[in-house]
Amino acid sequence: MPVTALLLANARLAGRAHGLVDVLLDAGRIAAVVPAGSPAPGSAAAPERVDLDGRTVVPGLWDAHVHLTQWALVRRRLDVSGATSPAHAAALVRARLDDPAAAPTAAGLPLVGYGFRWAGWATEPTAAVLDEAVGDVPVILLSGDLHSAWASTAALRFLGIHDHPTGLLREEEWMPASPRIVTVPDDVADDLVVDAARAAARRGVVGVVDLEVADNLAEWRRRVASGWDGLRVRAGVWEQFLDATLTEGLRDGDRLAPGNELVVQGPLKVISDGSLNTRTAYCFDAYADSGAAGGGDAHGTLNVGTDHLVPLMRRAHAAGLRCAIHAIGDRANALALDAFAASGARGSVEHAQLLRPDDVARFAALGVTASVQPEHAMDDRDLTEQLWPGRTGRAFPLAELRAAGVRMTFGSDAPVAPLDPWVAIAAAVTRSRDGREPWHPEHRLDVRTALEASVDGRSLGLDVGGPADLAVLDADPLAVGDGPDDDAAAVSARLRELPVAGTLLAGRWTHRTL
Repeated sequence: MPVTALLLANARLAGRAHGLVDVLLDAGRIAAVVPAGSPAPGSAAAPERVDLDGRTVVPGLWDAHVHLTQWALVRRRLDVSGATSPAHAAALVRARLDDPAAAPTAAGLPLVGYGFRWAGWATEPTAAVLDEAVGDVPVILLSGDLHSAWASTAALRFLGIHDHPTGLLREEEWMPASPRIVTVPDDVADDLVVDAARAAARRGVVGVVDLEVADNLAEWRRRVASGWDGLRVRAGVWEQFLDATLTEGLRDGDRLAPGNELVVQGPLKVISDGSLNTRTAYCFDAYADSGAAGGGDAHGTLNVGTDHLVPLMRRAHAAGLRCAIHAIGDRANALALDAFAASGARGSVEHAQLLRPDDVARFAALGVTASVQPEHAMDDRDLTEQLWPGRTGRAFPLAELRAAGVRMTFGSDAPVAPLDPWVAIAAAVTRSRDGREPWHPEHRLDVRTALEASVDGRSLGLDVGGPADLAVLDADPLAVGDGPDDDAAAVSARLRELPVAGTLLAGRWTHRTL
């Protein structure tokens, strides 16, 4: 239950170096924002007073694209993202198996790792390489983009796949098999999701758009029945589960269960193409090394054609649902925009990673949101240079989207990137990580724009009457980088590590250190 009344005294609003305010929260809403020490409007009960001592208050942060159960599981899995070759990845797996302090894998289940990015390796991963390192132990490694997986022979048997030529499962080979490794007992999954929500709250997060590939209607109703109170959730729906949602007449934003305002119906999610790392993002131009390992079409893969996508989106739109269409390659983005125009649907393109200038303008004209993950630019910068040479100036064109008036929302695609909005903000502002020079710095955003893309469309000035979903920060993010000697690496580090002193959800603390 929300705190009936809470006074956040001596707070600072983002970007305002002078003048403190008191913020009154009442019944889960922002009741007043007044100069510090002023009489605040009365409330139903005497407010609890918390002195923020000049800390900065901003709207609570959102992650507009997560796979929450997968993220919760990955937080406990083997990280092989640093692997530079198949042999290196296999050695990391072997070290984990030999580590007496490592938690054992449950009987009958494979050891699962995540994060490898094989498209940049000199040789393609094979089951034989894993077999040599692990023998008959079932091992499945998830690629960093989730669009492929690498399995040992024993793991292929676990997945029900026989006589696979390589053990590298891509797109439609992998997607139907993937639920096998995210299927854990409901109570285990729910406990891990609760823990992941607590971790998100420690970074100021109050809400997520959950696009987990699952029956999210059933999943989230179960969690609500168990007392879910960790985050606001917009639960997406996939085509295979759409009938149940439409039968119940659920529209965008409707509560999934009576009595709980936190969990509501989210958009229809469709994956129209693949990804860069798996060489399946659908592009107008061929991949630079289309004859190299990896196979597939030289231009990538279109998973859902326009002839199917348009009526599907039209059906969802008629039922009151928004649409979230995954598109990474420039041709997939053009086709997704075509589908929005033809169907009349509202919603977002998820990723919008490679765009033609004309399609940037079409985002604005159609009112389609660009739901982007800026940290992917840092993950993919080298691979983009390798696979899309001559096109990298059109990759992650955040500044161009902003200049065109396109609404942007930031996310992580966790577990592809960490569920931490400050990571996304840092990547968008600096186009830099790990001390490297900014990559295509012409596409950098200012901190205000990046922060506004992370707070679900709310005003940084704290609108009275809005939800009492707030983050209390030990530093003003709009002041980061103001110093004359600040370089991109320093600004990136400060934003990524920006300290969060407290998080409030509907006026209730979900994280507090002050």
